[in-house]
Amino acid sequence: MNPIKSLLLIVFTCLIGLTSFSQAKQDDDQLSLYKGTIDNQFEYILKKSGNFKGTNGQAYEAVKRSMFLALRAHTLDSLKTVHKNLAETQAVVKTQAKEIVDLKANLSNTQTDLSKTNEEKNNMALFGMQMSKTNYNVLMWSIIGGLLALLVLFIYKFKNSNAITREAKHNLAEIEEEFDEHRRTALEREQKVRRQLQDEINKQKKV
Repeated sequence: MNPIKSLLLIVFTCLIGLTSFSQAKQDDDQLSLYKGTIDNQFEYILKKSGNFKGTNGQAYEAVKRSMFLALRAHTLDSLKTVHKNLAETQAVVKTQAKEIVDLKANLSNTQTDLSKTNEEKNNMALFGMQMSKTNYNVLMWSIIGGLLALLVLFIYKFKNSNAITREAKHNLAEIEEEFDEHRRTALEREQKVRRQLQDEINKQKKV
């Protein structure tokens, strides 16, 4: 065989072997006992377990007790999660079924109300009496107009009362000012009379 062809064949075989080894190592790296699916954890234990043949020639797998216990715990946790999710799903389905029944009942009531509304759409009820929309609008606008008139009257009365109150306060202030002035004048007059009386008393004593 040509030496060059032989060399190329050897290089090609080595490349294929390296690729297969790298792929197998990558697969092993992806497997773990503490992450991934339960199936991947079982695959991990199978790869890490030892195999031997019994006396009868049957093949056996030797698994570490710690790995077996960890896998059992993970499996039980997964089953608990599945049961929990199933219970939650059943509760959601039950709730949704009840909501569907309630929605159907509400829909029936709504359809009944809609039928009544369609029957009475040309009339309006006020204080238990049925009247046409025109009369109802006239009555409503009359009430609104009356309320507006009462509001205007109230504002007018309030402003008028406010003006009277201001005038009364002003008059009271003037009266208080006049009273203070009168009291001051009376006090001065009283003091003057007392001084004159004292002067007369002093004159009488000298005589």
